[in-house]
Amino acid sequence: MSRLRMTGDRWGDVATYLLLGVLGVFFALPFAWLLSLAVRTPAEVYLGAARFIPQAPTLDNFALILSDPAFLTYLWNGLKLSAAGATLAVLLAIPAAYAASRLDFKGKNAILVGILAVQMISPLVILVPLYRWMVALDLLNRDLSVIAVYGALGMPLAVWLLKVTFDAIPKDLEEAAAIDGASRLTTLLRITLPLARPGIASAFILAMVTNWSQFLIPFILLERDGDWPISVAIFNFAGSTSASTTQVLAAACIVAVLPAVAVFVALQRMIVSALVVGAVKG
Repeated sequence: MSRLRMTGDRWGDVATYLLLGVLGVFFALPFAWLLSLAVRTPAEVYLGAARFIPQAPTLDNFALILSDPAFLTYLWNGLKLSAAGATLAVLLAIPAAYAASRLDFKGKNAILVGILAVQMISPLVILVPLYRWMVALDLLNRDLSVIAVYGALGMPLAVWLLKVTFDAIPKDLEEAAAIDGASRLTTLLRITLPLARPGIASAFILAMVTNWSQFLIPFILLERDGDWPISVAIFNFAGSTSASTTQVLAAACIVAVLPAVAVFVALQRMIVSALVVGAVKG
């Protein structure tokens, strides 16, 4: 019986890895095709799928976009808005997550579920009223409008992630600090937050990667060319591109995607550990 169970588990593992492999290939193929276009000469772009690997690959397309001051400005705008929005989301989430972790109050579970439900709302649903609201507040075409929306959208996930992190920190440490006369705010700032740094960093990274890929919000709230992040700039460039500049557009897309992918791959262990620390503790 145990041998049959082991055989069944082994086949289950094989099926799981096969499924993951198929999914990996499915998502990797578009990226591979984009990379193929990015290293082509204008003449080889017209070959299309007839030649997946370029005969004379070149990095000139990357050199062209990276030497363009406007493209570097778009990259800086995307980094600035993403980082500021993620910072706001984490700052808003810390007190909410700490209260949910340490305080017992009526309706706590319902509030947490409600906060998570906000994460499921598509930006498309709120774009029209959001636009009118920003116009009324005279915040249209200002970085603050995009940063505020980024922070609001990133806060729900950050609250749940930080709550799990705070749950994993022993309450005995805070109780000992309270006995020594430390206030709750002092305890949070000097004891709890330093211990929660991996979770805070994970929440910040996830929020920043999400913000980096946002398109609709900056597209609606920012109308000036010099304020656009890279996602909006590429979209507008794609609308005016031709077959002779397809390889340049592909190179721009690769440069825009790589930072988010590189950060997530490099820090995936820290992110996963922060997500499961509460489950391991329980």
